[in-house]
Amino acid sequence: MSAGTIDDVRRARRILCFGVTGSGKSTMAVALGERLGLPVTLVDDLCWSPGWVQRSRDEIDASVLPILAGDAFVLDTVYGFHNEHALTSVDVIVGLDYARAVSLARLVRRTARRIRTRELVCNGNVETLRLALATDSVIVWHFRSWRSKRERMRRWHADASLPPVVLLSRPADADRLLAELE
Repeated sequence: MSAGTIDDVRRARRILCFGVTGSGKSTMAVALGERLGLPVTLVDDLCWSPGWVQRSRDEIDASVLPILAGDAFVLDTVYGFHNEHALTSVDVIVGLDYARAVSLARLVRRTARRIRTRELVCNGNVETLRLALATDSVIVWHFRSWRSKRERMRRWHADASLPPVVLLSRPADADRLLAELE
């Protein structure tokens, strides 16, 4: 089994955070980067242009693949088409395998806060009520992708041929991991 440990995370120079939309991947990536002295990349910053225009696959590849080929990084996710590259590049995966209620509640709170405060996200974009209610919104994406992302994490965790996966079932587990890295 590719069950990872705190020691795997401590030794890692190339870390992938993975989880469902709203689980806290970016927050975890930043916290890991701070504790381990590793550069952090938030993938949405590489994939979205101003005006919520998704960059082309070639542009995304040109941004993400060199990071995956690097010596040290923490990525807050990878898009599905980069899974294989990530699995051959990373030292450890930190999976946020939370119940849907946890990640959905976090996502709704975050989206509401961003709408209210007009907080800038990925390249100056802002979330709006119209975007939050759209048929392709981040909340709709949560429902569309939750099961497949969760199954993917668990599959990786069970595959001994892959890098170690530290699967965290609750936010308290994430807090404990970060506290042990202090």
